Amino acid sequence: MAWLVYTSLELLIAMACCLGNVLVVWAVCLRRTLRQPTFCFVASLAVADFLVGVVAVPLAVLVDGWVQITFQACLAVSCVVLVLTQASVLSLLAIAVDRYLRVSIPLRYKEIANEQRSWTAVVVCWLVSCLLGFTPLFGWHNGDSLPSNLHNSSYINCTFLAVISLPYMVYFNYLGCILLPLAAMTLLYALVFYSLRKRLRRVDKISAPGESKLRAFLIKEKRLARSLALVLLLFAICWMPLHLMNCVLLSMGPQGVPQIAFYAGILLSHANSALNPVVYALRIRKIREAYLEIWRGYVLCWRGQGDLPSPSWRSQPGEQNAGH
Repeated sequence: MAWLVYTSLELLIAMACCLGNVLVVWAVCLRRTLRQPTFCFVASLAVADFLVGVVAVPLAVLVDGWVQITFQACLAVSCVVLVLTQASVLSLLAIAVDRYLRVSIPLRYKEIANEQRSWTAVVVCWLVSCLLGFTPLFGWHNGDSLPSNLHNSSYINCTFLAVISLPYMVYFNYLGCILLPLAAMTLLYALVFYSLRKRLRRVDKISAPGESKLRAFLIKEKRLARSLALVLLLFAICWMPLHLMNCVLLSMGPQGVPQIAFYAGILLSHANSALNPVVYALRIRKIREAYLEIWRGYVLCWRGQGDLPSPSWRSQPGEQNAGH
């Protein structure tokens, strides 16, 4: 019964991940005003979240001991989940760095963070994610604890922790690849908010004609930074319980964490990928407007209730340089 509830919830989360994040990528690709460095990284995060629904969730159900495959095949399948998690972390880190550059060097920002360099950074994030996520394939796994005949040719009941080493998950993945970037992102956002607050105070003391535009720009930057910091906070809240349970398992053994708690941690980590599109819709006006454009111009059109897609996807003169 517990497995049925778990699988049903995973299916619902997977559907939400796919639908929500397709909308995010669709909006960024179609609306030129969203083709900015920040939203390039948001699209990268959305791709990772979409793949969680398409790949990671089915694999999570698969590697729950319900199939028998070779050790190496089970290890490769389990590493895919690690790659997607790492891609999310590095995309969030890229967003934080982009926001920091935006407020710390505003005059040189457009020169440094152009669209081409942003997409190059996205590719680098995914390549590094593959390198870090597939590290267990190079030897840091549980293969040495299995009899040689099982490791080489025989089939095993495939579970994540049967093949992935707990020391790897705690010392390398959690402390090095998750916690360290989260600490760096927290520091970057603290610097961003400190800088914006300082500049807003300075602007409020000056009553020059052109300062109202600068104040409006800083307020928009602060609002966007808050929204993206919320995405980071939700990631930490959703993923920390599972990693903390891994720490408990490493120190106390299997009896340290009830199976139902582990299932809840897995569900919470996957649910994070479904939450991000909702945050974008509630907090970022341009993405919310893009969602509405897609609904009115495409979905209703397919259902025979709307007209042709709205031409508002094409930017008006000067629109591409508008604020967030």
